[in-house]
Amino acid sequence: MAYLSGGRLPYEAASKLGHLNVVESEWVKSLIQDFESNDVNDPTNYDNGMWKEYRLGETKPLKYIWVVDGSFVPINENQKEVAFVKTALMTIEQSKIALIDKDFPHPLLMQSIMKDSALFHATVFPLKNIKSHKGNTYDTVRHTIFDSIRIDEEGLYYETLKWLVFKKWSDIKENSPNFMCPHCGKTVEEGIGYDKDIDYCPFCNREVLLTDMIGFHLDMNEDCAPVTVASSYMMIMELLMLFTVIRLHWMNKDKKLVSEVLYIKDGPMTLGSQYSKLVPCIREFLEHTKSMSRPVHIMGSEKSGKYFDFLHTISKFIDFENSNMEYAVLNHEYIRREIQRAPGHVNPYGSRTNWGEKVFIAVDNNTRMVLNIPPGDYKPDDDFPIDEDIIGLKRILATIPSLISRKYEGALYPIELVNGIASMSNYPSAKILQDFVRDSIGN
Repeated sequence: MAYLSGGRLPYEAASKLGHLNVVESEWVKSLIQDFESNDVNDPTNYDNGMWKEYRLGETKPLKYIWVVDGSFVPINENQKEVAFVKTALMTIEQSKIALIDKDFPHPLLMQSIMKDSALFHATVFPLKNIKSHKGNTYDTVRHTIFDSIRIDEEGLYYETLKWLVFKKWSDIKENSPNFMCPHCGKTVEEGIGYDKDIDYCPFCNREVLLTDMIGFHLDMNEDCAPVTVASSYMMIMELLMLFTVIRLHWMNKDKKLVSEVLYIKDGPMTLGSQYSKLVPCIREFLEHTKSMSRPVHIMGSEKSGKYFDFLHTISKFIDFENSNMEYAVLNHEYIRREIQRAPGHVNPYGSRTNWGEKVFIAVDNNTRMVLNIPPGDYKPDDDFPIDEDIIGLKRILATIPSLISRKYEGALYPIELVNGIASMSNYPSAKILQDFVRDSIGN
């Protein structure tokens, strides 16, 4: 690895001659010759048998749209670091979106759609060199998370957290998933007691908060916290805000309402690391909705990444007929072999972290999308999932065409609109927040 420049001295240039000996290898010579062959556009290099045609109009679209998104901005001022987090939840009438001109959307119509239709949640975390008289950074962040979720919207989001982790949608009263105590570090296998906000560690007898079960404290030390705490909090709040609407619709006296809504999340349906303990709770609820014949239609949209890039590589070979959509449900074997390019794993793809499966969509020659749609229960089989495993696949496909925007590659209007509310881009929002931090420090 070459030396980089720190500004005072030059960087180390790459050697122009150091690689010449390697071309003496017969294997390398063969590789160079094969590399020059122009077979990248040969459709036989890709398995396109997975694609299926969806005939527009064969299924009724969903009536209502709810969408969630979030953003965070770290601010560094005078060696002090804080992070602002904002998440937004928005509802949109599908009938209004259908009236939008895809190529030239009218700004007044867009304004009408957004008016009085959004909620947002915001908080701020100290990350470094900020002291509180109530405690260190570690405990300040823990209690900020607890209070931010518990207080906002009169506890609606907090009640959703309890509804998920205590499985209140079922008749069985269960404790929360297990977690590591934020004080002694030992694993509390029995979790937080059913419906409790605060419990006590059986080992050190110190107070633990329900939000400690999620595991934010595992990313921090006593005096500082990384910015990943803010990004993880944003991810969890997106989940809680979306499932708050699902919870309220599920409990509505109109039992059909929850199955007439498309719930959209910006990004993949995955929770990594310690946060994955919430995944079994979500899967179990979604499987329960299938057994009750009250399917919940949720989808995540990936706007970049290796799946998005792979889709654009292979989609040029899709043969569109009669202007119908094409879609492909990716099974675990295909993902491992073609996209991850990995050998078989001890832990199958997504077994701990994913609550949604990958679905490729090709609406037309110019519009491709990577969606995540949940199947409910997870199966480790290589050929899982198939179409029938994906919750509400056909109704989601029927709804997609009316949501498409031509502003960006594979864009959807609901995500564009909620992103405008949730986004804290570098300018002007981050500059305003930085000025606010500077003034606060000055005072």
